[in-house]
Amino acid sequence: MTASDVNNKPLDGRVALVTGSSRGIGAATAIQLARDGAHVILTGRDVKALEGIEDEIHAAGGQSTIAPMDLTESDSIARLASAIAGRWDRLDILVISAAYLPTLTPVTQIEPKQFNQAITTNILATQVLLAAFDALLKRSGHGRVIGITSSVGAKPRAFWAAYGATKAAFESLLDSYAQEVEKIGGVKVAIVDPGATRTTMRAKAYPGEDPQTVKEAQVVGQKIAELLQQDFSTMHRMRVD
Repeated sequence: MTASDVNNKPLDGRVALVTGSSRGIGAATAIQLARDGAHVILTGRDVKALEGIEDEIHAAGGQSTIAPMDLTESDSIARLASAIAGRWDRLDILVISAAYLPTLTPVTQIEPKQFNQAITTNILATQVLLAAFDALLKRSGHGRVIGITSSVGAKPRAFWAAYGATKAAFESLLDSYAQEVEKIGGVKVAIVDPGATRTTMRAKAYPGEDPQTVKEAQVVGQKIAELLQQDFSTMHRMRVD
């Protein structure tokens, strides 16, 4: 048992970047990682919401840094990677949680602008994130990438095609990256399907659902933090029920 385990800080000293950490699963994961000792870099477009998450982390004695950014602007990802390299010279944990859900509609009626936004946020930004942080993750010696997916990525569902197609591509990118780095630098990749979770995105998809009937985002955040304390095999998959 290490000193950090004794202090209940199993991620002490780790540097973690969580995309989409202004709300939902991203926010819950960021809070839990900070609680477990990691210095968490919070990203998102809503500065006020990010400040609220940071306040919560600091009130609990955790450490975090706000990095407001729009993932659809690839230059912003490159700038963040440069800033992290200048301050820490490594990245231990990358949690890709940010995602865009287009309006649920038949394939024949998919709105092009929303579809493009989903492709840019859910697919293109993921590739840019992996490219920008690959070297920093390898420098960690035990870099971990966690991708938050959806069941519709693997099991197509009527009216979910615009979102499901991007999640299928998202998983393909992570699967390929996992195989490419499996024996290089100790980087490991896991894809997490959070299952039905009480989030703003869930409420948008299921407006008539009673939110009290599904689990809170904190449950998923805790499971991800627990996974990051394990020496899992790449390519690891997990569903949170």
